[in-house]
Amino acid sequence: MGYCEVWQPYREAVKERYPLVLERLEQIETEETVKQPYLDYFRRGASFLRRLGGLEKEVTSGAWDKKSLEEMSRQNYSLYEEILPEHYGESYGNPEYAVLKLGEPYGKLLGALYADLRSLIPYAYEGRIYDITIFSELLVEIYNLFEQEELPEEKEVQQVIYWFFHDYGEVFTEMGVMAQTNPEMDFYTRIIMDSDLKDLRYLYRYGIYISENEKKTAEFLNRMSEEQIQAMADTYTEGYRIGFEVTGKELSKKKFADLRYPIGFERMMRAAVKNFEKMGLQPVVMRTGELSFSGRGNGSGSIVSVSPNRQYEYDHKSDRALYLDKALVERRLEVLKTAYEARKKEASWYGGPAVVETFGEAGFEPKANPYAWQFDEKQQKLNVYYSNQAMQVTNQYIKGEERSFTIIAYPIPEIGPRFEEIFAETVKVNTLDYQLYRDMQQKIIDVLDEGESVRITGKGKNTTDLTVALYPLKDRSRETAFENCVADVNIPVGEVFTSPRLQGTNGHLHVTQVYLNGMKYLDLEVDFKDGMISRYSCKNFGTEAENQAFLKENLLKHHETLPLGEFAIGTNTTAYRMGMEYQIQDKLPILIAEKTGPHFAVGDTCYSLTEDTPVFNPDGKEIVARDNEVSILRKEDLQKAYFNCHTDITIPYDELDRITVQKKDGAWVDVIRDGKFAVPGTELLNEPLD
Repeated sequence: MGYCEVWQPYREAVKERYPLVLERLEQIETEETVKQPYLDYFRRGASFLRRLGGLEKEVTSGAWDKKSLEEMSRQNYSLYEEILPEHYGESYGNPEYAVLKLGEPYGKLLGALYADLRSLIPYAYEGRIYDITIFSELLVEIYNLFEQEELPEEKEVQQVIYWFFHDYGEVFTEMGVMAQTNPEMDFYTRIIMDSDLKDLRYLYRYGIYISENEKKTAEFLNRMSEEQIQAMADTYTEGYRIGFEVTGKELSKKKFADLRYPIGFERMMRAAVKNFEKMGLQPVVMRTGELSFSGRGNGSGSIVSVSPNRQYEYDHKSDRALYLDKALVERRLEVLKTAYEARKKEASWYGGPAVVETFGEAGFEPKANPYAWQFDEKQQKLNVYYSNQAMQVTNQYIKGEERSFTIIAYPIPEIGPRFEEIFAETVKVNTLDYQLYRDMQQKIIDVLDEGESVRITGKGKNTTDLTVALYPLKDRSRETAFENCVADVNIPVGEVFTSPRLQGTNGHLHVTQVYLNGMKYLDLEVDFKDGMISRYSCKNFGTEAENQAFLKENLLKHHETLPLGEFAIGTNTTAYRMGMEYQIQDKLPILIAEKTGPHFAVGDTCYSLTEDTPVFNPDGKEIVARDNEVSILRKEDLQKAYFNCHTDITIPYDELDRITVQKKDGAWVDVIRDGKFAVPGTELLNEPLD
């Protein structure tokens, strides 16, 4: 059985419904039963849905495959043209334009619906006529409300959308779990394995926006030798395998590896699939959820391309606020558990994600849109509640102590004219001698393990002055507080990290500029009191209220406070030098950037949900700092123990004055002094800094 067979029952379910709703969409485009300005909105929505239905038929009949590369490119552009930055000002996908044209309250409601309709583009390429049908029926139902003599109440429109997601949420959730646990959902796997990768028409088979980055990346990988491609795939898949090995988890119990990759890297992924097959693992590949129900714009998912418009995604990331309430959350948790229960055995075979990230995209500074949906305080708490509960449900079926992951990053052409040089340097960074780093990092850990706390201070414009309390060791001959992180799950090599003791962790963290999850933060400041965030600020927007709201949503993830879940010292000075040499420090992904200085993660520890699983360093010592005062609450109430977020904030070496360890006898020992490593035996780390 393959993808088409899995979806056949859903096609059958709408075999009679789709022609009926298609006829109604055609009528909307010609009749005059709704007043302006609303008629223009519904006509545009109906026309778009009819176009997707026609595209689905073209794809499933095989006619689409006969198009030329130029025709496919033009079609892809035309599907996304409306939300590109140069056209976004006149799109119903822009909340500001929707409100300007349709007024309050309809503009916000119908603008969010419009974004959900636009999310269906890839579904047409996947042959998912079921989804196109049900959203067409939704548009028609709301259109019918506007046909009445009196305009509908805001609540009437909202309730139609609410009950749509309440009723169909079960299908959306089941399909998400199915995609995660069923390799027969092989739409994307077949693109990787069956396409002629020298014929770039395959890029458009995804139905996702294709920019020059994806095209140039695919062309570049096509020019690489078989040996180069295989070496990249080996680094990636070996990281996954070693991740199981070093944590004492049984890879033999697993049957699926979750492939997550950027479009354009298919040649590398084909080699990786073959590597995974030798390990007994089949690929599962999912597309990023773009419906509001799935958390549009949250970045999670498997298949990604450069966004056509990141402001559009930012404007619509909270569209769920239109219909989110306690009943819907409880319903969603119920169907999530039911979906996993139905695939309990298959879920246990899920090994975890193998991720390829990219970097080099132009930085994004979001603009506040006053007409975009925002979660109110009650909904923020519901989001936190759902995240925690969903994490616990998932962990019942895909146990944290049995799964692993790996993650690696490469640049994209947008990084600049020296792309190919930077790519080659990144490959070198990703394959540094892990044994050399392991031994130098062990010397740093030996010093840190003598300490009760660590003080970190900035220099120049960086005002950081933070004391991190360390987990107390009972027996240093057998225990350590820091993990010696080499290149396994977290590629490239280069950090030592711990879960700090919260009590006694106090002070001020400051970074003049940092990119977190692709967004730029200016003068980010976070204060800690006994390990918990007590104050936060930035200078992204003109008012303190806007900055506070931005940080509450994007850094604190709607929590009132977060603990300092991780303190780490990055040792990959080679990566730091690469950033400086090519002037791409601001473009390095957190995966690499976190290795280029000390970093501090707010949220859960690195051992979230696996605290009771012993972990050992290469020297045989057990890493005992797996809990803090918050995570230990899991023994009483899981709801109080986890935050379901972990965001790394890095201070670059050139903003760093000292990292100093305070020993139990009161003496102070420098790990880093004036931005350079000071521990004997780590002198090689300073060579790239000179």
